[in-house]
Amino acid sequence: MTEGNSTEVTEFFLLGFGAQYKFQYFLFTVFLVIYVTSMVGNIGMILLIKTDFRLKTPMYFFLQHLAFVDICYTSAITPKMLQNFIVGSKLISFKGCVMQLLIYATFATSDCYLLAAMAVDRYVAICNPLHYPIVMSRRACIPLAAGSYIMGFINASVHTGFTFSLVFCKGNTINHFFCDVPPILALSCSNIDINIMLL
Repeated sequence: MTEGNSTEVTEFFLLGFGAQYKFQYFLFTVFLVIYVTSMVGNIGMILLIKTDFRLKTPMYFFLQHLAFVDICYTSAITPKMLQNFIVGSKLISFKGCVMQLLIYATFATSDCYLLAAMAVDRYVAICNPLHYPIVMSRRACIPLAAGSYIMGFINASVHTGFTFSLVFCKGNTINHFFCDVPPILALSCSNIDINIMLL
């Protein structure tokens, strides 16, 4: 798989928002406020659902998991992005990039599956209200939530594995503010047909 004129990439440079150096402290403040607000809102939602016995329904069970997933994939990207606004070096190690993509993709995919489970919950509640407590029992909700995480991890593992098995010969500058599949594929000189088909 090794091609001529390629070097082993040990780190990537995250270009971020480009040459917006004069706005970096303003952008840092804006994104920090958004991140903290998101964390407080999601953690508050999880705690509220855990403590209020009236919210022990399938809808709130899935909403709690949705808030957790939001915390996880936001935290996979934002701290490094905030660091890059303040620190002059915008480097991320190869392994750090792999982990960032794996964590982000796992929870972003799980988010979609959880939304699908919530749609099933609402469908049953509306179309079969008399059977709702039986169909959407705790025994049905836990496997749906667990399956969301498992399928998210499998999907992310496939994308991450296929992405980082490529040879990178077009530099190490990622034209994005985090490690995502399309900007990383742009750096490869390998055949990316399978990767594009997977996307």
